[in-house]
Amino acid sequence: MATECQPWLNDNPVENNSLLSSDDEKVETLNIDNEINGNWITATSSTIHEARVKAKAKRRLRKNSSRDSGRGDSLSDNGESLRAVLVPPTSPKGKLLDRKSRSGKGRGLPKKGGAGGKGVWGSPGEVYDLEEIDVKDPNYDEDQENCVYETVVLPLDEGVFEKTVTPIVQEYFEHGDTNEVAELLSELNLGEMKSDVPMLAVSLALEAKASHRELTSRLLTDLCGKLLSTADVEKSFDRLLRELPELVLDTPGAPQLVGQFIARAVGDKILSRDYIESYKGKVDCDHARAALDRAAVLLKMSKGGLWGTGGGQRPVKQLIKEINLLLKEYQLSGDVAEAERCLQELEVPHFYHEFIYEAVVMVLESTGETTFKMVLQLLKFLWESSVITVDQMRRGFERVYMEIAEINIDVPHAYSVLEQFVEQSFNAGVINKKLRDLCPCRGRKRFVSEGDGGRLKLESY
Repeated sequence: MATECQPWLNDNPVENNSLLSSDDEKVETLNIDNEINGNWITATSSTIHEARVKAKAKRRLRKNSSRDSGRGDSLSDNGESLRAVLVPPTSPKGKLLDRKSRSGKGRGLPKKGGAGGKGVWGSPGEVYDLEEIDVKDPNYDEDQENCVYETVVLPLDEGVFEKTVTPIVQEYFEHGDTNEVAELLSELNLGEMKSDVPMLAVSLALEAKASHRELTSRLLTDLCGKLLSTADVEKSFDRLLRELPELVLDTPGAPQLVGQFIARAVGDKILSRDYIESYKGKVDCDHARAALDRAAVLLKMSKGGLWGTGGGQRPVKQLIKEINLLLKEYQLSGDVAEAERCLQELEVPHFYHEFIYEAVVMVLESTGETTFKMVLQLLKFLWESSVITVDQMRRGFERVYMEIAEINIDVPHAYSVLEQFVEQSFNAGVINKKLRDLCPCRGRKRFVSEGDGGRLKLESY
């Protein structure tokens, strides 16, 4: 067919159009202009011009289809370009989160079927199964099927050990649960630092209260056999005896306290009885010798280094008994500093109102002025040193006010003595004016007017 049309094309040459002189619209041969979409047509200048306009519009439409699909230009049946209605993007952030292709190719669908982009793990609804090992894989290794993966915890060094274990022991002093401490320590890779656990616990207990030392002894007993061995405990106490000269700088009574820990450990059977005997004649340090002598004396007395229970763990009757003994000892010695120390060793600041009550009752039951002045001096000292709070002081005096009627049965002059003591306490700044005004007073009995028939007036409190 090409050979038949060639003579006709030679007789009807086509003029070049200056409007279509761009690089995209140049035609290398005239044969291409006479062929549109693979069909030969009768070549005229108008038909070729229309065909080129349609081809240009189609190329423009294809180029913008991926970006403005459904929103760009469309071609009418006559070849005219029509502007469609713009549709706003569905994404709230516009093109920022639009995953459509920007390459100018394709149909404008999301990349990789929606499985591409940052933070996307596959297409929606895709479920990943366990990858089966291919035996024919060149990198296949038979040992892969028998591999067991475990979490490796590095052993603690000396600096990290102290920072990690110290909070655990200090928290134990608050809750007193040895099982929790054992669980926390078992999660750590102590390694060779295992024997330093008893030493760290005892060092912290030396600066703490008696109740904390009792808890430390219980902790060592419960850890021995689970996490620690007898050899670890002996190694720890050996190091404690060697470092006693340094411990004495912070805690002057460290030798006696360490000796009591040793005696308690022997009594709890986490140290052998031969431990103290093995040091005879081999100790050059005076502090270590004092500690071992203290342990030997306690073992001979069969006390076993008991620290006693502290704080609110003791019964109320026992606390009241210890408070009475404290007041009697102060009445004999008159040492307010010693009385303050003994009161704080009870570790019951919430029960100090009982101390105030017993002290005031002792004043009411006394016969001389010596006890009156000594108790007033003690209360003033404890108030100024902030050992006893306002609430505890108020509760103690209010308890005396409520029971003064019963106390007066055994002590006839209780009302007058109480009024004097309350007034002196107010002048010393121990109590406030409101608490002083609440003090009950007893009116004197007297006969009334003759018309009453000689009856007595009721007592007023």
